[in-house]
Amino acid sequence: MGCSCSQAVEITLLVSINELATGIGMNQIDTLQRPGETRWSSHLNSITSLLKMYNATSTVLENLKNTTSNYSQRGDSHNTYNRLRSFEFIFILHMMKEVLRVTDNLCQALQLDTQLQELKSRFNENFVELLTLTIALDPNEFFKLFDIDKICILVNKFYPEYFSQQERERLSYELKHYELDVCKHPNLRKISTLSKLCRSLVESGKSIMYPLVDRLIRLILTLSVSTTSSEHDFLRSSLVVYIEKEIAEKFNINKIIDDFSEVKDRRVQFK
Repeated sequence: MGCSCSQAVEITLLVSINELATGIGMNQIDTLQRPGETRWSSHLNSITSLLKMYNATSTVLENLKNTTSNYSQRGDSHNTYNRLRSFEFIFILHMMKEVLRVTDNLCQALQLDTQLQELKSRFNENFVELLTLTIALDPNEFFKLFDIDKICILVNKFYPEYFSQQERERLSYELKHYELDVCKHPNLRKISTLSKLCRSLVESGKSIMYPLVDRLIRLILTLSVSTTSSEHDFLRSSLVVYIEKEIAEKFNINKIIDDFSEVKDRRVQFK
């Protein structure tokens, strides 16, 4: 409670001298953040939160060292308070904040690179390319990533069996009208997911106006991986089942029961 009152007084003072902005959800009483073990950015967040709550933290430690009845806690609070208020600690705290600010962008970039490497290691190049090209139809953020060339490549490379040669040639012209109509539509451009877009195209009747685009969206939602990969996975699974069936036919059930009975005496006999 002492921490909350102290922090509330501090926030009131900072707002009065225009050091803090005001608004809904701003300047709420916060808590100290613990640094994570795998993310360097968490160290910056931890230092920033401590600087933001420095006075409130000092007040809590001071109250603990003066009022707590536990001698061990009182000693720990006293030592921590003295270190927290020392010039060396404050200097290093501000210095580390500036250092971590500089390195934070690099850390974020390295994390992104690691995530991309992990994605590539788990999926083959065709699957990654399929995801990349599919994003060209994503309605999120007002169709910001809409790209006619990528959509045409997507159809020609991953779904050629679902479109005739004439339809593939006509697709680019249909996409140009689709871009001017659907992508600029005041209601449709607010949609954030491909599944909702598919439903809205049907409800608005635009699935009839743009049948090739509608067909492609349905294919993406139902066949998110290439047909070839799916067939290979199916064949591998079928092969495993077939091999297991051949092995199982060689087993003699009575022989298995006899083997288990000979291992040790049991309360209930198998036969």
